[in-house]
Order: sequence, then structure tokens, then C-alpha cells
Amino acid sequence: MSTGLAVPLFFVSIVLTLIATVSFARQLDRASERIGASEGLHGILTALGADAPEISSAIAALAIGNSQVGVGVVVGSNVFNLAALLGVSAVVAGHVRIHRHGLLLNGGVALAVAGILTALILGSLGAVPATILLVAVMAPYVYFLSARPARIAQVVRIAAVRRFLFAAVTEEVEDIDTGEVAPEARRGDLLDLAASLIGIVAGSVGMVRAATTLGHRWGISDVIVGTLILAALTSLPNLLTAVRLALHGRGSATVSEAFNSNSLNVVFGVAIPALFVSLGAATGLVTFSIWWLLGMTAVAVGLSYAGHGVRRAEGAVMILLYVAFAAVIATR
Repeated sequence: MSTGLAVPLFFVSIVLTLIATVSFARQLDRASERIGASEGLHGILTALGADAPEISSAIAALAIGNSQVGVGVVVGSNVFNLAALLGVSAVVAGHVRIHRHGLLLNGGVALAVAGILTALILGSLGAVPATILLVAVMAPYVYFLSARPARIAQVVRIAAVRRFLFAAVTEEVEDIDTGEVAPEARRGDLLDLAASLIGIVAGSVGMVRAATTLGHRWGISDVIVGTLILAALTSLPNLLTAVRLALHGRGSATVSEAFNSNSLNVVFGVAIPALFVSLGAATGLVTFSIWWLLGMTAVAVGLSYAGHGVRRAEGAVMILLYVAFAAVIATR
């Protein structure tokens, strides 16, 4: 592919992906409300809609055998999400207030998922056991967010655990609830959803191919292309949503989006594809990136818990951590 073709293809693919993502997220949001999904599950589906560019770009790169770009998109997006969705939101809004029970639930799951991803990429875990562990972590999490309080009482017999889950799920549901009424169903909704998904996939494939072509032509490594460039661009829908939530005082929803987006990226962007294609051996930069992600996730949970949320100072710390991460990747 020539540079003259790759440049316009890259920009057209970005625009197509972002427009299709907005439409896909909106349609998925409407569909989840129509089927009567709980607010917790509704939040996860909304995060999945915003994650579509990151996931599809990672899969597209892995499918053509470029594991450094594929893994880089997920790891880079997750680091970017922590800095942007938490850091930028806190700087803009002043204070992203968080309920501690919900934070421990979301943050604990995010830390576990990041740990499993680290083991998978570094080769300590195979794709099959890693996927099984991710299901073991994510399935109960999704189930409890989707369940009614009475159902949780039936399933969880330990009183302390039951009280914690009641508090965490209640906080999560209350903050995610928009009070909006789902619009009337239309015959074309399913077609719109399918068309948006096709647009996301097509745009992601074009973006990956054009970006890797330009990277090779201009001497930019695949790690930088995936971890910095594609990761940041595909995370823009998440950033816009998070800032909007933070400005409306919905801190728990902002944090939930950040952590859930990262977990979904890992499951659908790396773990499941790894069952069918090789992730390759981790290079020094990939190893650095995955350890940075794990550490930054722990820092995000710790700062949020200690301060009952993220204020401007903590948000600035998260942004500076990303700047340091990007500087290391860009200069290696």
C-alpha cells in the first residue's frame, strides 16, 4: 500500500470508526433498556459499546499476525483509559466522587483481570487457563450486577459478603440509573446495530492496515503504533462519555466505565483471540507496558479509595503516569 493511499485511508477509517461507534453504543443502549436489563448489566453493555473500536482494532491486528500491534492496542488503551477516564475527568470536573463498596467491587475485578492479562502475555499462563480464570472472575461479577437483591440473598450465605455485595451493587445501580425511558422499538433497529458493527470492523481493519503501513514507511515501531497511536484514538469515545458523566456528578459510573472498559478489552481483545492465534513472545517494551498497566491499576484503586474519589491532584498524578509511560514507549 502506497503512502498516498495509506494516509487518506487512515483518516477515513478513524472517522468511520468513531461515527459507527457512537451509533453502535446508542443502539446497544436502546436494546439493553428494551430487553429489561438491570442497570448494572446496562452499564456493562454501554461500556462494551464504547469499547468496540479498541476490541475490533486489536482483533484485526492479531488476525493478520501482528501481535505487537494487537496486544499494544489493548494494553495502551487500558493505560490511556485510567489516565483519561479518571485523570482527565477529575481535572475537568474537579472531583470524581466514588462509593467505596462499588470501588472495591469494580477495582478488585479490574486488578484481577489485569493480573491474569499480565500472566497471559508474559507466558506464565496459556490462553485456555487464562480464559477460564477470566470467566471465573467476570461471570460472578456480571451475575451479581444483573441480579435482584433477593436473588443475591439466596445465593450468598456468608453475611459479611452478602452485606458488601448489597452495598456495592446498590451503589452501582443507583449511579448508573439515568431515569430515561427506552424509546419505541423500530423494525430497523437490528439493521442499524448490524450496520454500525460492520462500520466499526471495517474502520478498524482500515485503521490497523494504514497505521502499520505508515509506521513501517516512516520507521515507527509496531509497539508505538499500537500502544500509543491506535490505543489513544480508539479510546476517544470512552473519554467523551467519562467526562460527561463526571460533569453530571456521576463519579461511580465514571469509575465503573474505566474499570469495566479495561476488563472487557482484555477478555474480548486479547484472551478470546489468543485461543485461536498466537500472541507471540513478549518484547521488552511489551513486558514494560503490561507491568506498568498492572501497577497503574493498583495506583488508581488506591488513590480512589483513600480519597473517596479522584480530585484534581490525584487526576493530575494519573495523567503524569501516562505521560511517563508514553515517553518511555516513544523513546525506545
